Amino acid sequence: MPRPNNHDPIEYRAFTLDDIPAAHALSASVKWRHRADDWRFAARIGSGFAAVDSEGALVGTALAFQFGTDAATLGMFIVAPEHQRRGIGRALLDRLRAKFDSRMLLVHASNEGRPLCEARGFAYIDTVHQHQGAAFQPPLVSLPPGERLRPIGAKDTPRLAALASRASGLDRTELMPPLLDIASGIALDRDGELIGFALFRRFGDGHVIGPVIAPESPGQSRAKALISYWLALNAGMFVRVDTPLRYGLSSWLEGLGLPLVDTIDQMAANGKPSSDATLVQFALTSQAVW
Repeated sequence: MPRPNNHDPIEYRAFTLDDIPAAHALSASVKWRHRADDWRFAARIGSGFAAVDSEGALVGTALAFQFGTDAATLGMFIVAPEHQRRGIGRALLDRLRAKFDSRMLLVHASNEGRPLCEARGFAYIDTVHQHQGAAFQPPLVSLPPGERLRPIGAKDTPRLAALASRASGLDRTELMPPLLDIASGIALDRDGELIGFALFRRFGDGHVIGPVIAPESPGQSRAKALISYWLALNAGMFVRVDTPLRYGLSSWLEGLGLPLVDTIDQMAANGKPSSDATLVQFALTSQAVW
């Protein structure tokens, strides 16, 4: 492939559904596992910018996902390998900041991307551990008396959104219905009250468990029970879990056969999420939407 002319102009415009095939190819070029369907879901719930070269070819992407009226997460940042170090990533981030800067902004930044985010006013919150694998044997995890796991029902959606909002500090009212369209769920029930849940959905060439929402408990037994449920049902399948370092699940996940494969920093600008201290989001929905 001929090297690009670094003096060719780059145009920035709104990302559209027509960009999905090229975006899928772009993500494959940087070894992301995303399917075209994963891009369709991201485009359904988010909006953002595309960078195109002088011939109209897609060379960069960045999307934002709005939560309520005061917060947004930023993600799906990709620059084609042959066009990197041209300031395209910086230009995409600046455009998202300009469009959504009245909100609290959250982003996951790689080691390479963290200096740029810090220069744009983002501050470190935590580190996320990405675990994935296919050879696991989850243990049976006991729940406290009066608690059980049950399937999620159609009438549970408002309660799921409320729990996810409290645990993440982000308004999940609009996210939950489209997420449940593509995910299966298991609920944690205490004497008839839904107090936690975990979703399981296709992603890339495997599946992802998340979000996982539960009250804290000794040894994080509730979160472990929710995760173990999905692992036991899908032994031998490729599964991914993204968990914040501060919740202490990494060693347990590694012991199950889900090795740590990557880390990424959570960063925030214009404030940071204020979550409910009685609930924890033990696993992310995704690195794009947290």
